[in-house]
Amino acid sequence: MINFQKGHVTLHEFKLVMSSLYYVYEALEGEIERNKENPVFSPLYFPLELHRKSALEEDLEYFYGPQWRKKINFPQSTKNYVERLHHIGRKEPELLLAHAYTRYLGDLSGGQVLKKIAQKALQLPATGEGLAFFTFQHVTNATKFKQLYRSRMNSIDFDSATKKKILEEAKTAFLLNVKVFEELQTLSTRQNDNITDDASTLRNRVPKSIKAGDSNYRIHTSEQTTFFKQFPRWVAIGGCVLLAIM
Repeated sequence: MINFQKGHVTLHEFKLVMSSLYYVYEALEGEIERNKENPVFSPLYFPLELHRKSALEEDLEYFYGPQWRKKINFPQSTKNYVERLHHIGRKEPELLLAHAYTRYLGDLSGGQVLKKIAQKALQLPATGEGLAFFTFQHVTNATKFKQLYRSRMNSIDFDSATKKKILEEAKTAFLLNVKVFEELQTLSTRQNDNITDDASTLRNRVPKSIKAGDSNYRIHTSEQTTFFKQFPRWVAIGGCVLLAIM
């Protein structure tokens, strides 16, 4: 945590995270759309306020360029997460609640801290380019919105057995996120000596004094481990609250 708070996050790492999150939100929001009129989920349908897919598309185009879809990674752990989301969306849509709550409430809470750190460490523009994922333009007060979301969730009439399944799915959601970031850490470590493209990717968007190989672009494996360990903590913010209120 200390190293991450000091801003030890590389552009390469950040791009890996954003790429995996794109696939996760593409699947999650696809299944939410499928079930938006289903009474087991419809009270939590807030596409304007919460949906992140289009924001991630904006960020990925900023980092990778117009052909970003051909350049981003789709690791196996992310594929497993996506498969789980599609499975429950089709078979047990009430379990989408656990994933939506865990992800979106984490984004509204811990994700805001990561936004500030990433913006400073990567020297991203103060105007917000590359950080659309963290910007909830239609949520004017995050605390009040989270209260509304929890109230809506508690208004859904589930029996005790279904509540138990949702709680178990929240644990699954957290573990799936952990697996994703563990694999991203491994990928980042393997490619630590082959990330010179980062400098050219944002050549016109960061100070020319920053070059591939500088501390903002390359860090030791121990620091990479610290960085990637923060993301499951971020996701856990939503999950832990879910466990507390159901």
